[in-house]
Amino acid sequence: MRLTKAIAEDLHSVDLSQFTDLDDDAAEVLANYAGELDLSGLTSLSDELAEALAKHQGILCLDGLASLPEEQAEALSNHQGNLSLSGLTSLSGAAAEALIKHEGHLDLSGLTSLSTTTAEALAKYKNDLNLSGVKSLTDGAAKALGRHVGQWLYLDGLESLSEAAAEALAKHQGLLDLSGLTSLSDRAAAALARHRGKALILESLTSMPDSAAKPLSKKTGALDLSGLTSLSDELAAALAKHRGSLNLSGLTSLSDVAALALSEHQGGELWLH
Repeated sequence: MRLTKAIAEDLHSVDLSQFTDLDDDAAEVLANYAGELDLSGLTSLSDELAEALAKHQGILCLDGLASLPEEQAEALSNHQGNLSLSGLTSLSGAAAEALIKHEGHLDLSGLTSLSTTTAEALAKYKNDLNLSGVKSLTDGAAKALGRHVGQWLYLDGLESLSEAAAEALAKHQGLLDLSGLTSLSDRAAAALARHRGKALILESLTSMPDSAAKPLSKKTGALDLSGLTSLSDELAAALAKHRGSLNLSGLTSLSDVAALALSEHQGGELWLH
């Protein structure tokens, strides 16, 4: 279906996501629309369309795009507001470098892997960055992302993390979402314990040996371990010394000794249910 200027001028009850083609003059009208633009039905953009849509201020969803040339990335970088490009399955270093000028949350959750070059470019992005589709990271890419200067970094699709990657990501200064991890080695846990950012989210860890969990108690800032279903008394005593908000809302049982230990937690809010 084609979105024409006439349709763009009267968007009452119109589902924009159903349109697969967009006229240039319609894009100019949409640029002035005061609201979310969900144009996920578009599978390609001309340079002219990218420039027109970049004038829109607000949420812009272009999740139907499977690729993004550098020129269009450069144009879209001028957009102000949340930009969703979750359909992209690859992104060149040059296109990533162009996008870093964008102001707003950037959703690149369709990417399943990152080259070091692309990661180094995205590390310079100054806003929230969603890379939740990335399943694995090379140590080089992790080292680059550890330098990300935005407040939120979503890597909740990661299924494993090497010690070197954990050490690199621990240098991130904001909220680090690693909620896809289901296991963590002792050494990786010790590395993440050095994270000094706003929060560390590890909510998919359903169990951890004390040898891995105890180092995390030394992490400063919010810590989400809401996937844990039980705690040893020894680990509860260690976590009670944690400085920051602590989420243990997944616990299904807790001994009296462990409960008494956690009652001494004074580092911030404590969630147990």
